[in-house]
Amino acid sequence: MQIPSRFSIAIHICMCLEFFDAHSESNTKKPPSKKRHCKPMTGEALAESVGAHSVIIRNILAQLKSANLIETRRGGSGARLAKSPSKISLLDIFNAVQSTKSSQTQASVANSGAKTPTKSNQNTQASQNQLFRFHTNPNELCPLGKHIHGILDIRFLQAQSVLESYLSTVLLSELISELDELR
Repeated sequence: MQIPSRFSIAIHICMCLEFFDAHSESNTKKPPSKKRHCKPMTGEALAESVGAHSVIIRNILAQLKSANLIETRRGGSGARLAKSPSKISLLDIFNAVQSTKSSQTQASVANSGAKTPTKSNQNTQASQNQLFRFHTNPNELCPLGKHIHGILDIRFLQAQSVLESYLSTVLLSELISELDELR
């Protein structure tokens, strides 16, 4: 299993937006001698920090903006967080850059107690599954193929639920504080 790198890039972007913003929550609380060097976080500046092509950065910025995690400004002033880093969890960022439905639907399926999904919801569950990509058309004539979704789908959803539960407890503000301690 591998989570796409756009998740770590999105975290890096959000941290940059807070870290290099002169008016950020974490920078304004610092004494003058501890203030950070700040600069506008344009797509180019973010691409330089992340070490990725600016097209990738712009695509992820669009996803973060669509999720209402950031605000973008024209005219070279860059982007900024749309809310306090203490109100943004890693799960918020994860969900922003995923291409499928929210985990809330998945969590309700995982917690429903159903042992075997019905045929009508097998494809729905597979399409909602963000972490585990499942082959969608196993051979129904095969004794394993016709039952594989019923055996694995709920387990995959429960594993994802555990990960998402953990990600929801890690706040962007914690990562910024850790970065400040490392400097």
